[in-house]
Parts: sequence; structure tokens; C-alpha cells
Amino acid sequence: MTAPEAAALAPGDAPALPDSALPGSPPADSAPPGTPLRTPLTARAAAEFVGTAALVAVVVGSGIQATRLTDDVALQLLANSLATVFGLGVLIALLGPVSGAHFNPVVSAAEWWTTRREGGDGTTGVTGRELAAYLPAQAVGAIVGAVLADAMFGEPLVTWSTHDRSAGNLLLGEVVATAGLILLIFGLARTDRLRFAPVAVASYIGAAYWFTSSTSFANPAVTAGRAFTDTFAGIAPASVPGFVGAQLLGAVVGLGLVAAVFARPKA
Repeated sequence: MTAPEAAALAPGDAPALPDSALPGSPPADSAPPGTPLRTPLTARAAAEFVGTAALVAVVVGSGIQATRLTDDVALQLLANSLATVFGLGVLIALLGPVSGAHFNPVVSAAEWWTTRREGGDGTTGVTGRELAAYLPAQAVGAIVGAVLADAMFGEPLVTWSTHDRSAGNLLLGEVVATAGLILLIFGLARTDRLRFAPVAVASYIGAAYWFTSSTSFANPAVTAGRAFTDTFAGIAPASVPGFVGAQLLGAVVGLGLVAAVFARPKA
């Protein structure tokens, strides 16, 4: 599913992480004096695994809990979306300084493409080597998160979802949700406001739960993970390719919007 600005430090405080440590831009290897160096790739991949697993556990677990507490579908979606907003915000704040807190293959791939296109020097952005580590970590993490949620609520550990989500209007919803997410993350990066990412990204996903027909998956890894649970948040395996395709298209649209709205100033 991505400009550092130094934060003022009180005497004795540890150096603050730059904004580039948040979604869309992991910490740099060569940072100004007083800022941390990039963490090892194994630690960053582990952060992506843990973060994606925790995110899916929040989404699936809160969905199961909601359906057990009420039969009102609106209340179920409200509970599910609120839990996701709070959980995602916490995970970005916690793991952003380590890996950039992508938890989303389209965000990682979009940053890799942007870094490559803009001729990055390898000290910022996502490299091909990092992308190769992030994607499987996110995919496996999503599956583990779904299985963990099922285990916590006494559900079968793996049951393929029967929740069909193949309608064309739902796919359009995924294009819109993913395009908006990419526009938000890279727009924050272009305007040097990535410090607001934990609140901004979580708030956007919470809103997109309600204003998109698909309830805003906007994440290929999370989509695949949710196919492993036949609960409120599940998606039928047959619907996964369509959703992933819509998300990839949404990422392309989002990058196009970033280029149009946040154009680099001419020399």
C-alpha cells in the first residue's frame, strides 16, 4: 500500500527520528549527525512481517468480535473500522522508525519505483533488495495474522472465505481506495509532513471503510491473508485476483495524481 525534518530535543533526549522513517521512506543509511542509521535489513523485514501480521489480526479479530456482540451490520462495520484505525495508527508509530511501516506491497513497490525513477542514491527510499525482502515478509505476515485471529477466537485456523467480493463496483472501490492511499502517503512525503502519517493514514483508512463500496482493503497482502478466514472480514479466494488487480491499478493512478498535484518545482 512510501524529507527529513529534525525535531527539537530537550536536554538528555535521544535524537528524534527523521520523517523519512515513516511510511514511504525508511531511515537513511547516511543521515545528518545526530540521527539514527538505517537498521539491518533483517530487522526491517521482521518489522514488516510483525506489522502486517498485527494489522490483519486487528482487522480479522475485531470483525469476529463484532459479529459475536451484535447482529447489526452497521455496528459490526463501525467496530471493525474503529479497531483498524487505532491499531494501524499504533503500528505505524511503533514500527515506522524501523522499516517505514509499509505493511503493504503497493506502498513498497510504489516507493521503489519512485526512488528508481528519481535516481535515488541508495541512502533513501526502497531499493530492489529491500523490496525483495519486504514483499514476502508482508505476504506471510498477513496469512499468519489471519490464522492468529482465528485461533484467538476459537475459529478453525484456516477456512477459505466464502464472502464473494467480485462485483465491478467493489473493484472500482478498491481502485479509489488505493489511489487515495498512495496520494496521501506520497503527498505527505512531497510536502515534508510524514510526521503526521500515523494519524493521517489511519484516519484515511477509517474513512475509506465507509466511503468506498469495498470497505477499502487497499493492500494485496492483507487481501490474500483475509482469504484464509471465513469470517466477517474474509474475502473468497476467487475474488482475490480481481481485488489485487484493482489495487495495482489504483497505485498507478495514485502515483499519477502525486505527479500532477505535487509536481517538483522547476530549477
